[in-house]
Amino acid sequence: MGLSTILSTASRSLEAFTAGIQVAGHNVANANTPGYVREELKLETAQPFKEGDLILGAGVDVAGVQQRIDRYLETRIHTANADAASASERQKIYEQLEREIGELGDDDLSSRMNAFVASLEEVANQPELSTLSLNAVEQGRQLADGITSLRTRIDELRKSSINQVSALVSEANGLIQSINELNTQISQLELGGNSDSEVGALRSQRYAALNRLSEIIPIQTIEQPNGATDVYHGPEFLVQAGKFQQLEEEFSLDRGVLVQQIRTSELGGLLSFTGGEIGGVVEGRDKILGSFIDQLDTYTSNLISEFNRIHSSGEGSIGFQQIIGENQVDATNVALNAAGLAFPPGHGSFDLKVVAKASGIAETTNIAIDLDGIGPDSTLEDLRAQLDAVDNISASITADRRLRISADSGFEVRFGNDSSGILSSLGMNTFFAGSDSTDVGVNPLLLSDPRFFAAGQGGGPADGRNAVAMARFLDEPVAALGGETLNGFYENLVASTAQASALESTMSSGLTDYQASLFNQRAQISGVSLDEEAVLILEYQAAYQAAARIISTVDELLTLITSL
Repeated sequence: MGLSTILSTASRSLEAFTAGIQVAGHNVANANTPGYVREELKLETAQPFKEGDLILGAGVDVAGVQQRIDRYLETRIHTANADAASASERQKIYEQLEREIGELGDDDLSSRMNAFVASLEEVANQPELSTLSLNAVEQGRQLADGITSLRTRIDELRKSSINQVSALVSEANGLIQSINELNTQISQLELGGNSDSEVGALRSQRYAALNRLSEIIPIQTIEQPNGATDVYHGPEFLVQAGKFQQLEEEFSLDRGVLVQQIRTSELGGLLSFTGGEIGGVVEGRDKILGSFIDQLDTYTSNLISEFNRIHSSGEGSIGFQQIIGENQVDATNVALNAAGLAFPPGHGSFDLKVVAKASGIAETTNIAIDLDGIGPDSTLEDLRAQLDAVDNISASITADRRLRISADSGFEVRFGNDSSGILSSLGMNTFFAGSDSTDVGVNPLLLSDPRFFAAGQGGGPADGRNAVAMARFLDEPVAALGGETLNGFYENLVASTAQASALESTMSSGLTDYQASLFNQRAQISGVSLDEEAVLILEYQAAYQAAARIISTVDELLTLITSL
């Protein structure tokens, strides 16, 4: 073995230890760089050689510079990111919904409903006071306004998701494109997987992009031998083999609000989000807020139909000279329970009272509504014909298919005992107008003249029997609600929302803690420890000095030889 071999070995050692100090210095410089992954110098023993009977070592070789990272942990972090981000968005939606419901305030729906019922009880106690009827109409209007206002505010929350989802889609598209570009650069610099070194800076950028993308949408990743990373969302590829797909928005109406779904640009697959920020926003918009709207509509429609059924069977302090139904049918020759009315009537009848104004004498005619499904069922035209046959009134159908009843001069029309619900279905002698939370209001006729408020049942000015029935409507079982009362239904709706919000808050906290624990594990593996780097630098420095001492010794020996 010659001195030149020793010199070569020492020289490679100097190069290796210099590279080690360089890598450690690079780690120190990026100790506070977000998303940076610690790099390591990989050393391996050089191939030995044989000289005579001896097998001698040739020193050290630098195998490459690689990142210290647990790829399986990265996939767990991606899943945790999607779950935590989704839960966080849902929690925000619940918090906003609870604020809009405002059941701890003084102007919530429960308070307005209580004020309305209290006004009905006042009318029931003193039906002859017109000011109390006026107050009942006003309290009913405020209740209806409260419902429509709540619906409008929730719709606004749902509309606000459009911009949020659009911004997230735009950000996701930028990340997808960036990951594809980084794949190309990494593969080229790492010689398609034939290099033992990794492009740490570019890989750290890609890890950061993947981490953020996994917060926006759930993803799965597969690293290929050439250094590129394929990215999938379920069965749909986002980045694969040098190509990528962007996310595209597709708009449609849902519960009266414009919303968007997300498709891929190349394959056109509709993405079904079960996590990520987009998934949380979409689920909050469609399931949390959408479900509450459905329940609010159910509550409102039953409030309208149940209260109107009672009101339409009563009488105000004056009768109708002419009355036109608020609601129209789709066709006048179709059975009334299939004619497109928001609240279909049933089989039964109602009393039509024709009162002579001068004498107060009333002639009562029972009008049958045949909807038993046996033989021909009653149509609007059939009902018109029955009514038109009654003395001293005339009945007709307007151009927009609404029923009109007109009394002859000196007469007026009143109603009673409607077991079919046809009066409330057609919007005649009703209190509420509309069909759900979007359009509920008080019948314009009552707003213009509260004397039409049907407090009695034909017993004169002191008759408050109908007002008594209306005051009790909140606590009466409703068949359409499975026997639950309107009061109980709304209380359960508010309580279930609060319970779901608390559960979501707990879940979000748990998922966030789990996500943080994974990041702590990542920091222990991939983060830079300044103390550890300092120790490495000292070790490389000592090794470098030793290698330099070998070179110095060889130099002295060579000088000695040449001087002989």
